[in-house]
Amino acid sequence: MQDFYAPMQGMPMDQADGLRRMFASRRTRVMAVVANPHVQRSAVVLDRLAEVLAAAGQQVLVVDAGASAPPAPELAQVDLAASIETISPRVAYLSARDLPPQFVDTRGCAGSFVDALLQAWPQADVVLLHAEVMDLARVLKHRSARPVLLSADDPESLKHAYASCKLLVQRCQLMTYDLLLAAPSRSARVAAIAHSLSGCAEQFLGALVRHSARVDPTAPATAAAHTELMRLLQAQLRMAPEALPPSAPGVSAASSRPGPFDGSINEPFGAPHARPRSTWAALPGEPFLTHTAY
Repeated sequence: MQDFYAPMQGMPMDQADGLRRMFASRRTRVMAVVANPHVQRSAVVLDRLAEVLAAAGQQVLVVDAGASAPPAPELAQVDLAASIETISPRVAYLSARDLPPQFVDTRGCAGSFVDALLQAWPQADVVLLHAEVMDLARVLKHRSARPVLLSADDPESLKHAYASCKLLVQRCQLMTYDLLLAAPSRSARVAAIAHSLSGCAEQFLGALVRHSARVDPTAPATAAAHTELMRLLQAQLRMAPEALPPSAPGVSAASSRPGPFDGSINEPFGAPHARPRSTWAALPGEPFLTHTAY
């Protein structure tokens, strides 16, 4: 049986040289991938991310805490290390659905979840954390990160990605993002979707979507298909894995308070009045992303 995470046949080794140089100091990076229920085959997308990192010689711990992931083993609450499954010599996997809330402290922060992961698998160069936006908001509350937003080439997934960006801006003051589009290579709407999300994030949230890449979950993994993905990962890994202080400079206590949220991703985060859960409500002057012509 072929190892899915083994280096791809025909991939020139020099494509990974840039990534290898970045890891000379072996400092663990936490790469946060925001779950999106409208993105089909997100597990394949995570596999592709891990595959590219592993091909670059990195030790990767994939932690899937998304709603579509298998539930975390009962043993994980007392022994994370025993719950981590070795997939290949460079990739390990932890099913972690419903696990991040177990690490929330009295201030609503779950940053200790990352510390526990690093203690359980200390050889990790990269922790690839895929989780629901509410869980990530708690995990990243005092941590420096550039979350990776997931979207497909349809309006509902785009709305969810934008809503996730809005929540993380308001609750974590994270102002830079990357975008990973799970879409067929034949899709002609990818560029328009990336432009729409980037424009709305900058105009209405003051956030910047720095890099975007496409992954086609239905196509075979090839070196050529991973060119964009490698550029995104290189940019991600240039960031120093440093934690933010409890009160970041320039952020007032009032601005760091979360806005009203009823548990629905369609809730207008930070809006002054709650609106029906079933509607996508925009702030004053904020357009519906679905009105953008693809």
